[in-house]
Amino acid sequence: MEEFAANKSTLCPSARPESVNSVVFGVVGGTVTEPRVAYLKKPQPITDELIAKASPITPAEIFRTAAPCATKSCQHFDGQDCRLAMRIVEKLPPVAEELPPCSIRRDCRWWQQEGKAACMRCPQVITDNYNASELLVKVAIPTVS
Repeated sequence: MEEFAANKSTLCPSARPESVNSVVFGVVGGTVTEPRVAYLKKPQPITDELIAKASPITPAEIFRTAAPCATKSCQHFDGQDCRLAMRIVEKLPPVAEELPPCSIRRDCRWWQQEGKAACMRCPQVITDNYNASELLVKVAIPTVS
């Protein structure tokens, strides 16, 4: 993670585990109907060993990963802002009563763009969620500008 701090990269907290320079910053817990992310004290690099530990499910079902924001290469980026972060804040209810202990907050695009409101909703965001509510599915669909 030190290289991110040195480069001052803005991190996407909803990156795919296979993204270049991705790190795990949370582990999915909770229940099938109400999954919640438990945040790691320090982000961990994605390794083949870590991916193997996820088997037989996808790493994105149990890990929240961050990677440098893809900006114009991302379907959620409108040229200036992350529309996914905007929809999460607009449409999802908060699930945390206080700021989660997130190790990527300083560099997180959602934090930089939406502040505390994004953090209060972040623990319910699971990248590969095959039991997502209709609302979560709607929020995740990219909007056309």
